[in-house]
Amino acid sequence: MKAGVFRTGQKAPQFLTMEELPRPEARKGYVLLRVKACGVCRTDLHVVEGDLKPLKPAVIPGHQIVGEVIEGATAELPVGTRVGVSWMGGVDGRCWYCQHGAENLCDQPTFTGYSVDGGYAQYAVARADFVHPLPADLDDTQVAPLLCAGIIGFRSVRVAGVQRGERVGLFGYGSSASLAIAVLQAWDCKVYVVTRGESHRQDARAAGATWVGEEEEKPPVDLDRAITFAPSGKVVVSALAALRKGGVVAINAVHLDQIPAFDYDQLLWGERQIRSVANMTRQDARDFLQVASELKIRPRVKVFSLADANQALVAVKEETAQGSAVIVP
Repeated sequence: MKAGVFRTGQKAPQFLTMEELPRPEARKGYVLLRVKACGVCRTDLHVVEGDLKPLKPAVIPGHQIVGEVIEGATAELPVGTRVGVSWMGGVDGRCWYCQHGAENLCDQPTFTGYSVDGGYAQYAVARADFVHPLPADLDDTQVAPLLCAGIIGFRSVRVAGVQRGERVGLFGYGSSASLAIAVLQAWDCKVYVVTRGESHRQDARAAGATWVGEEEEKPPVDLDRAITFAPSGKVVVSALAALRKGGVVAINAVHLDQIPAFDYDQLLWGERQIRSVANMTRQDARDFLQVASELKIRPRVKVFSLADANQALVAVKEETAQGSAVIVP
């Protein structure tokens, strides 16, 4: 098969080399998928730029995989079933967290496209119990960004404790925020967006945000909840400064630079809270995919061929893709 391979030490703009590799095989408990589409996530960028410590000398990135089962079929997953694969590729099932309904915090997790090979390829192997049958009404390229950006944005809304009708701030407006806003609007929330880049602000306005401001601006009202999407500690402080007493900031970032010092009395006092968002659970995936189908969420996408995977990563890095970048082998 053809695959885009990241080898430790490769640098932009040629993050990946295009290689011919043996097609993987479906061992017990796994399914072999023909990859139909794979979304490009900012976490992929953290992998190839070294923000996340390399776990192996070479890996095929990509963890928003839409694939068709061709081997390893089961009664629940017959040949031809279209499924999605996300960042959480498996858990040990034995640790305290798995035993207490928090598999996203598993001590020995498997991460698709990071600790095991992902979907920047014509074929991929995935644990059968960590693939998600996909709603038929979502096409391959549009469902791909939902499989991480959408699911993790949905979990962030949950971690922030958002209630129907609240005032919610989104700090940073990329793929994940653009999918979360649809859920918030369905819950009758007023959404306040703070983001850099005029194109992102235009997108937020077009999506129906109540208010949209530049990076240094503060929303005109005190927020009940805020979710940060940028990998910047400075943004966390800005979000905290926009909260009412008792409000919550949820940090949706797998990699975050240092949070700068801030004044406790002015920003954190008053039972304001900062919560981090770590990975997602299979229940998050099932719930969000159902919501996405019901709300008819259709993200705007920019399609790249597998041969142009490096260009897709650069587009995510430079925020030039008009919509979510998706690779179609």
